[in-house]
Amino acid sequence: MTIFAKLAEQVKKGNSDVVAQLVKEILAVDITADRILNEGLVAGMTMVGESFKNNECFIPEVLISAQSMKAGMEILEPLLAATGLKSPGKVVIGTIEGDLHDIGKNIAAMLLQGAGFKVVDLGADVPVDTFVASAKKEKADIVGISALLVTTMINMKAVIEGLKKAGIREKVKVIIGGAPVTEDFAGRIGADGYAPDAAAGVDIAKSLLKI
Repeated sequence: MTIFAKLAEQVKKGNSDVVAQLVKEILAVDITADRILNEGLVAGMTMVGESFKNNECFIPEVLISAQSMKAGMEILEPLLAATGLKSPGKVVIGTIEGDLHDIGKNIAAMLLQGAGFKVVDLGADVPVDTFVASAKKEKADIVGISALLVTTMINMKAVIEGLKKAGIREKVKVIIGGAPVTEDFAGRIGADGYAPDAAAGVDIAKSLLKI
């Protein structure tokens, strides 16, 4: 097993202390931070995402793995910033106004971060104007909108309309998801993608940005 495979495995297992130690050891032999990120940390979270998609692990395990990746990222971030390494894209994500459910959104945010995306998490019960303003301010590549209540789904369309009015709709992809959301609904309101679950959201994000 290579040192990168070992690091990825420890991320998957959620061993934060071991992950941090391995990152330091790999840096000590002059391996670049971007390789450690992509071949170790991101590779590990990619495995977690696949396991989650296949119902081989569950939310608690994903949370633990995300914490272990964070332990490694705390060491790498200053080094990555110094090299100017770019992420595959920036995602603004949140649960739509009127809806306080955020577990699925939180998992999606973690898996997107694990895939290397920069994620701006707006939280739950997010007003339409906040989605639009944040997308504009952050120069987002993707806006991710979650809803668990049928009554709040209509506000997803309002976000898309708001992006059009702000003149940035052509610059940003919109992915929607949540228990009551369907692919048909996504098409009807003009969303670019529908994520049936958090792990699928990562695949769709990569596809939309042609990664």
